[in-house]
Amino acid sequence: MSLSARYVIAGIGHTAFGKLQGSDTVSLNVEACRRALDDAGIEKSVVDAVLVKVPTSAHQFMYGQKVAEALGIQPRIGGAWDQGGAANITLLSIAIMAIEAGQCEVALICYADNPRSGNRAVYGRSRGEEAAYGWFSTAAGYAMIHRRHMIEYGTPQEAFAAVAIASRRHGAANPNAQLRSPLDIDGYMASPWVVDPLRRDDCALVSDGGAALVVMSAKKARELGVAQPVPVLGFGHGQTSFELPQRACLTSTQAARAAHTAFEMAGVKPQDVDVAQIYDCFTITVLMTLEDYGFCAKGAAARFVADGAIEIGGKLPINTSGGLLSESGMPGLQLVMEGVRQMRGTANLQVPGAKVCLVSNQGGTMHTHSTLILGS
Repeated sequence: MSLSARYVIAGIGHTAFGKLQGSDTVSLNVEACRRALDDAGIEKSVVDAVLVKVPTSAHQFMYGQKVAEALGIQPRIGGAWDQGGAANITLLSIAIMAIEAGQCEVALICYADNPRSGNRAVYGRSRGEEAAYGWFSTAAGYAMIHRRHMIEYGTPQEAFAAVAIASRRHGAANPNAQLRSPLDIDGYMASPWVVDPLRRDDCALVSDGGAALVVMSAKKARELGVAQPVPVLGFGHGQTSFELPQRACLTSTQAARAAHTAFEMAGVKPQDVDVAQIYDCFTITVLMTLEDYGFCAKGAAARFVADGAIEIGGKLPINTSGGLLSESGMPGLQLVMEGVRQMRGTANLQVPGAKVCLVSNQGGTMHTHSTLILGS
């Protein structure tokens, strides 16, 4: 029996985004979870699963149990998951499968981190033996992929600029966004290099913050009187896993497998998607995801994103709250939350009549991939 539309996101909640001096990750998770429960209109007493993404900047032993204790919940199922930015949708799918198996009924999924006010060293760490040749930082790996895409397909700088400009335009209209200054092509071209060919505006923000979801069956949502449940139509996963030097190809990923599984479960195709929240840790990630998901042919993303096509009012608006490039670099769950708002019809930049929203999550240097499709 298909799981499509049998499970819902019942509530969403988040903290402020930016530099939150003095806030630790556990307290940020608790704040986000309280807001998600309030949004769902339920008490924490009905929650019997607490699934947490580990904080990227400071892994901790038994972290999921620390969050559950702080929430005052003794869950049937609880723990932490490490898959980078792809973990959020993965945890949502694990919750759905656990509920389907009768192991729990109501799940809290949450993530918080504080690298901006705390320690951001994880983003600049050395990368294996290649560090002897200067390979340091997350940005260096993405710079290699970015350059390879330019070499193989002739992808111009303007294509990467289009992604950054769209996210910054949408973030500028979002009162909760960390970065609210719009960007134009001249500003993009003038932004400083981080690792050639990556410019500053190709790179996600570094952010403190927390976010949370409440997941349950559609039946349970009716029983509890949840006001605005959003159905989960499909989800899927794919693992590139290998480090960059071991990959046969740098310009395609197992995101294609993740999307294929999600589309099959949902019974929809790329052309049915009205709005998308595409993981944008770097601008190259968006271009490659659009290609791997089948919105355009391989190497054709530059044409697909041209002329405002991915901005609000375009043929496929993406990252309508600003994404990682503008709303918050605290990765992944903010994209799911914006998908929920779009399907509820309550987004700040609402896509009129939107009925299908696709959300992508990704971890590492395109190591892990998860895809979510939501309905109205």
